[in-house]
Amino acid sequence: MEKRNISVGLDIGTTKIVAMIGCKNEYGKIEVLGIGKAKSLGVKRGVVNNITQTIQSIQQAVEESESVSGQEIKDVVVGIAGQHIRSLHHSDYITRDDADKVIDEADIEELINQVHKLVMLPGEEIIHVLPQDFKVDSQEHIKETIGMYGGRLEANFHVVVGQVSSIKNIGRCVKSAGLDLSEITLEPLASASAVLSQEEKEAGVALIDIGGGTTDLAIFKDGIIRHTAVIPFGGNVITEDIKEGCSIIEKQAELLKVKFGSAWPGENKENEIVSIPGLRGREPKEITLKNLSKIIHARVTEIIEQVYLEIKNYGHETQKGKLIAGIVLTGGGAQVKHLKQLVEYITGMDTRIGYPNEHLAGGSDEALSSPSFATAVGLLMEGLEKREKSEILENPDLEDGDEDQTFEAAEEESSHEAESKQRTQNSGMKKSIFEKFTERFREFLDNAE
Repeated sequence: MEKRNISVGLDIGTTKIVAMIGCKNEYGKIEVLGIGKAKSLGVKRGVVNNITQTIQSIQQAVEESESVSGQEIKDVVVGIAGQHIRSLHHSDYITRDDADKVIDEADIEELINQVHKLVMLPGEEIIHVLPQDFKVDSQEHIKETIGMYGGRLEANFHVVVGQVSSIKNIGRCVKSAGLDLSEITLEPLASASAVLSQEEKEAGVALIDIGGGTTDLAIFKDGIIRHTAVIPFGGNVITEDIKEGCSIIEKQAELLKVKFGSAWPGENKENEIVSIPGLRGREPKEITLKNLSKIIHARVTEIIEQVYLEIKNYGHETQKGKLIAGIVLTGGGAQVKHLKQLVEYITGMDTRIGYPNEHLAGGSDEALSSPSFATAVGLLMEGLEKREKSEILENPDLEDGDEDQTFEAAEEESSHEAESKQRTQNSGMKKSIFEKFTERFREFLDNAE
């Protein structure tokens, strides 16, 4: 296995920190070479609140991943989320000097750079500027403007904004753990890469990623991301409620939620009881599963209603904004029993659970296809795609090397290449913007030392 084709996704979550190392096999599927997990002690609601503990957790996850894979980890693709992330819509335009010259990437870059100059609230920074659709002179709803003629170039943008200090703290933790930041990606986008199909993104879909500290929402329509939001509640709040409601310790509450929890109280009979060992010789506690379900149901309903409000704010109820593919649930919190049924009941939208196994190579460890690893798989995919792109740029004649490929393998590769090309076209703009942001971010970290 050539070392250059290996990438690492680092998911810094509220509950756990995951370092996933992998490469692509000959069929374009992801082969996970090693995975390392560590309890996340210094992160609350997606925001670092203890630098030292976060660094230790990152190092622990990375070391475990290195020992399993036998590879040395130098740089990582990191995801950012957290309650400080918000998004807004903005329209902007530029007037071109020469309307008789075709519109090229430089024009679009100029327009995007103009959006980057928007004045934000104190302590906030624009992370992400995503063009939605363009308008050239009076012609509207254009997806691809390159190669067209026109004097005035206008676009609608989806702008993602985050707290500067929170983003820099994550960068500082990664650097102090002895790693380089190869890319920063918005976590809902990474999860979307792992669990959504291109057809769903075209038809219109809402991805709900229920993590430990936050619930992330990403809405796609016509293949473009249209809306993002972060709800500052996740699986940990449910555990907290069980702890308080049943007067037990957190470890027992988490175990109860995972093993016996259900989001639908009607499923449990009154006489179904689970016994919890008492502390230090105290009497064991008896908890009815119906009671447990009621606690989970109340909190999950609150989270889903907040997410549904965001979906309605986006405009799902309008004919133009209808999300035909419905909702995809992922993240660790998506594993609560009967959650799918509850979401369908509250929203009236088709719902499925999103597993990242579609992109994983055959024979992969079954645990990796759990929704709780969707973000890590997505980050690994982003890293591998970036590697592939930079390799093609460095060696344009790379593909001509293998003359003796079998016809079948060549055919497989060309279909994968077409898919990859489509994905790159859809996300090319996003990538280049993010790369610029990462460059500026690295510069800041170097200067701060």
